[in-house]
Amino acid sequence: MQEPTEITTDPSQDQIQSLPLVVLESAVVFPHTVISLTLDEHNVAAVEVALKQGRQILLAPKRPDADTEAPLSEQLFPVAVVGRIEQSGVLPGGASGIIVRGLVRVELGVQDASTTYARFAYTSRPDQVERTPELEALMVEVRAVIDAVLELRPGVTQEIRNFVRSIDDPGHLADNTGYSPDYTFEERLDLLQTFDLMERLTKVRELYHKQLAVLEIQSRLRQEVQEGSARQQREFYLRQQLRAIQKELGEDDSETAELDDLREKLATAQLPDLAQKEAERELGRLRRINGSSPEYQMVRTYLEWLAELPWSKHSGKEVDIALARQVLDEDHYGLETVKERLLEYLAVRQRRAALGEDSGRAGREPILAFVGPPGVGKTSLGQSIARALGRVFVRMSLGGVRDEAELRGFRRTYIGSQPGRIIQELRRAGSADPVIMLDEIDKLGNDYRGDPASALLEVLDPEQNHTFTDHYLNLPFDLSKVLFLATANTWDAVPPPLRDRMEVIELSGYIEDEKVRITQTHLIPRQLRANGLQSHEVVLEEEALRTLINGYTREAGVRNLERNISGVLRKVVRKLAEEEGRAAKDAAQNSEEAQQTPEAQEVTPSSEDAQHAPEAQVVIDTAFVRDALGRQRFYNEAQERIDQPGVATGMVWTAVGGDIIFVEAMALEGNRELRITGQLGEVMRESAEAALTYVRSRAATLGIDAKFFDQHAIHIHVPAGAVPKDGPSAGITIATALASAATGRLVRDDVAMTGEISLRGRVLPIGGIKEKALGAHRAGIKTIILPRRNLADLDDFPAEVRTELTFVPVDTLDEVLAMALRPPTEAQFDQVVAAMPQGQLVG
Repeated sequence: MQEPTEITTDPSQDQIQSLPLVVLESAVVFPHTVISLTLDEHNVAAVEVALKQGRQILLAPKRPDADTEAPLSEQLFPVAVVGRIEQSGVLPGGASGIIVRGLVRVELGVQDASTTYARFAYTSRPDQVERTPELEALMVEVRAVIDAVLELRPGVTQEIRNFVRSIDDPGHLADNTGYSPDYTFEERLDLLQTFDLMERLTKVRELYHKQLAVLEIQSRLRQEVQEGSARQQREFYLRQQLRAIQKELGEDDSETAELDDLREKLATAQLPDLAQKEAERELGRLRRINGSSPEYQMVRTYLEWLAELPWSKHSGKEVDIALARQVLDEDHYGLETVKERLLEYLAVRQRRAALGEDSGRAGREPILAFVGPPGVGKTSLGQSIARALGRVFVRMSLGGVRDEAELRGFRRTYIGSQPGRIIQELRRAGSADPVIMLDEIDKLGNDYRGDPASALLEVLDPEQNHTFTDHYLNLPFDLSKVLFLATANTWDAVPPPLRDRMEVIELSGYIEDEKVRITQTHLIPRQLRANGLQSHEVVLEEEALRTLINGYTREAGVRNLERNISGVLRKVVRKLAEEEGRAAKDAAQNSEEAQQTPEAQEVTPSSEDAQHAPEAQVVIDTAFVRDALGRQRFYNEAQERIDQPGVATGMVWTAVGGDIIFVEAMALEGNRELRITGQLGEVMRESAEAALTYVRSRAATLGIDAKFFDQHAIHIHVPAGAVPKDGPSAGITIATALASAATGRLVRDDVAMTGEISLRGRVLPIGGIKEKALGAHRAGIKTIILPRRNLADLDDFPAEVRTELTFVPVDTLDEVLAMALRPPTEAQFDQVVAAMPQGQLVG
């Protein structure tokens, strides 16, 4: 085998030579440096040959992405280094290895295919050194930046720095930096493949400048941390010494202890970054303020609010639809549509949580609004939702709130300022995700102090309430996890921008059967506990309960019903108390007689037997109810008041549910005057004028004398004159009363009607039909005349009530008059009634 020749460093001699080659995995060897290499089975043969043939060997880095099936020459980088093996044997780690010294850069040539080991031809590329002023200046810069980096790097000895300063050869200076741990493999390869000295030194300078900038930043941060830690430790020791000195002098500073407690509360409150920064700033101010200053107490109160708010505390649990259904059914009877809507919302929330999307915009809680008459369970529905979700329930009554600052707080510039009610309720709840019930949102006031309804726009907007800013805190608080519920009796009284931010769930009034079940299931047990009674002491008959519902209450909800039940049970308690007092008096009297006559002791019951005697049971029947509550308050007015022509029964909607009204019309001899009384609004007055015009136009069809209205004055009156009334839905009722007064035909006493009219006699749709129909049913009405386009409002009407009512849809006023007015003879009337099937639509 051919002996290798000596390596020449003369650039003019480009002799092509060959040497054994060692493949380097993720490593680079530079000239002028010594490094230890671990050998694997592929490189052992090449090293053994090199040891026998002059100890020189090629060191070539391998490409990281090389194809192992490709020829070896394609797997290697084109630039390598010729090194001399200084030692060979076992390295300290126990593996076979060699220690080599890099000599010169070379370019690889063709591989020798005749050998069993890797052997390549190469061309030497020694450094071309030309000492110019530019080169000297560049070397000075490189030495300076390397020295600066070594100075900042911990653990670097002075000997290493002196060695770098002593290197005079520019190639040696550049190549020695290649082993810095700051270089990446790609940067080392780039340095190895750079043959031009000026370019190589420039790259070294730039790399070390970058490293110097990083080290300077790290050093500055380390110094700041050390200084901060030392300052905190120093302040801690000084405070401890000050406290000890003050305690020794009997001047213990309680304010310092309070500040320390406040600092600990703020640290455990997990404030957001912005709130934490503000708290630290205010805490620094508090240390500098005299404790007797009014500002001291203001700042301290502010920090206590920050520390006590539930910034990141949550109480909710995973949604369980089965549990939610159980809770809603236990707490409320009926309301199936409302329950279905709430369960749909909870199911969506459960699905979002299962998919991991219960955060961000999609995870913000909707705003639900319960709209309905009083006493139908709006507030208790909120309590049930909170119980189903495992959250804290908070009720905020907004009735009569006129000042915007009550909701959003007062600024800290005012003496005695504090946060608004929303922030206050969150602190009381101790949770960032309670269920907040905004009760009576339609009763908000508005005056010169501001509009509280406008203040709620940000609170009730899911797009904005994650950054709700209270005027007192002046910091954003996340309300997006709060489930806001609102209640209202009249939805029209809520401002349109506020209505737009809420999802409406309407609650209608209860029918008689539903009230019976609610009373038996919920009201009676609750009132028994409230009045100190046991369930086995009282029996309330269903007939008496229905007397309570129909004779003493007329409402959509059950609030007055519960109040009357409480009045009846108080009567029971008084009766039991009187009987117990009488029994005790009799027992005492018998005891005295027994002591006087010893023979009677054998038959006198003992006190123990008296304790086990069964208690008396009070049966509440209709007579008991009337004795406890007095005379009956409500009657079936429909059948008792229509006893002469000119009276018609209408239906109205009120904030407490539906009801009936009577419209009275009377024709008097005189001029063509039209008089309207009963405190009617402008819309209702216009309906009366339109009704009169239509009836006059149909005089011939109705059998009315053509001169009747010219010779008579018309007076229209709606009783209950102290109550304001308005709206267009009484149009057909007024027209029917006018037609009855003019024709002398009675209006059917079991018929109620509602609908707006036009001058052409068309019957137009109106609102609140479900509540009106329920109110008419409670009043004993059997037939309801309504606009045909309102039939869709009866889709969710209770089936048990619908079977007891006959709904007559109409399109024109002629149909109304034909249905509502009694026929001229009783025989014709009986035929009409017999032809009307119950529980079905007629028309």
